[in-house]
Amino acid sequence: MIITIGGLAGTGTTTLAEVLSEKLNVPYISAGFIFREMAAERGMTVLEFGEFAEGNDDIDKEIDKRQAEKAKSAENLIVEGRLSAFFVDNADLRICLMTPFDVRSKRIAQREDKSVEIAKEEIITREKSEALRYKEIHNIDISNMEIYDLIVNTDSFDPESISEIIIQTLKVI
Repeated sequence: MIITIGGLAGTGTTTLAEVLSEKLNVPYISAGFIFREMAAERGMTVLEFGEFAEGNDDIDKEIDKRQAEKAKSAENLIVEGRLSAFFVDNADLRICLMTPFDVRSKRIAQREDKSVEIAKEEIITREKSEALRYKEIHNIDISNMEIYDLIVNTDSFDPESISEIIIQTLKVI
């Protein structure tokens, strides 16, 4: 069983992937982990690598390629990443997490020990940059939700409850 989990920053994709991985006893990989791995391979910080990636389409393509390859060679895997649903062809269930902007901003501010206002500014900048890159590189409109099988508002449910929703969904597919 291959599951993809996507969503904007602060929606809880990593937390859900960890909880679901433990409950299903299925490993997970993360686009963020691959991104950080690639930054380290080049001796860059994540922010430096992010700026570098803006001018280098090969970075995005490599992240997508690495995720897709890992999913193709796995029998059971949870693939967490903003675009994983678009590149993991063998996914059995594609999940998107949504959360109101203000909630995401507060979560990120707390997680990264910064003010909510700074978090909001950074989120807006990051998401504009990513949306542009996704469109230019892959011709993907990140706001198009048609590819997803299940969309969950993570402001309405905690990670445990969301994992139970997914487990129940898996029983009927």
